[in-house]
Amino acid sequence: MSNLKEIRARIASVASTEKITSAMKMVSAAKLKKSERTTLNFLPYKSKLNEALSNYLGSLDEKVNIPLAEQRKPKRVALVAFSSSSGLCGVYNSSISKLFLSTYNEYANQLGAENVDVHLFGKKIAEFAEKNGIKASIHKSVSEELSFELATQLSDQMVEQFLQGRIDCVVMVYNHHKNAGVQQPRVETVLPLATQSQTLNGGQALDGNAEQKVYDYLVEPSKEEFVNALVPKVIHTLFYAIMLDAMTAEHGARMTAMHIASDNAANLLVELRRDYNHARQNVITSELIDIVGGAEALNN
Repeated sequence: MSNLKEIRARIASVASTEKITSAMKMVSAAKLKKSERTTLNFLPYKSKLNEALSNYLGSLDEKVNIPLAEQRKPKRVALVAFSSSSGLCGVYNSSISKLFLSTYNEYANQLGAENVDVHLFGKKIAEFAEKNGIKASIHKSVSEELSFELATQLSDQMVEQFLQGRIDCVVMVYNHHKNAGVQQPRVETVLPLATQSQTLNGGQALDGNAEQKVYDYLVEPSKEEFVNALVPKVIHTLFYAIMLDAMTAEHGARMTAMHIASDNAANLLVELRRDYNHARQNVITSELIDIVGGAEALNN
């Protein structure tokens, strides 16, 4: 670019963009820190609740009837997916959209599209579903509105439909937050409680890691009532943990994307300023040559 005016305009534009991306990076970093702190505070509660239920079931000699752990051949599936409502977060939305579409097609081919009940959180995944002709219930993204009450409402709705036999399986598609730079798309079946069924059949505990210990519990009014009162609370924590994970992953993805954008803008500014200085030197050199040439002409 030899035109100095064009280069100056480009430098001003890139510098403005760098300020915006840097500000968005700091905002996302603050939100990520807050979300990670919430996750760290919540996970011990979730783990202890799962551990308590697992230990109690492991202490029983007989099987307990848990309707929410009933394994049955799927005839109708509820598919829940999470995305953001805005862009500028790298491949966060595109990766989850691809996984959602492949999961939807898998169940639609097996059961028929009319037997896949889709719930979408986030504008981006909703727009993607509309483009692909997928009918769905649309909700706000979890980064806009997330609370334990919201997770409880969603889980209670799914639990009610499962117990009534209106759905046989609940599948969630979301991005797992591994760290700020890595988000892993996942598909997880939350109903029926597969790990719970393994425990009932003498398998591993809910946490899947701790060694089985023998406990002696006294519960009232009955074992089944106690377990079936505790299981919905476990499901509430499971739904909330997944939604919290998806929100944390979004903030991490956006912070990383804005960090990369800021670095690219800074590198581009260095190149543009170098081009500007080079072009200015050429102009000055050309003007000096004209002046010297004119002076020589006058002397002759």
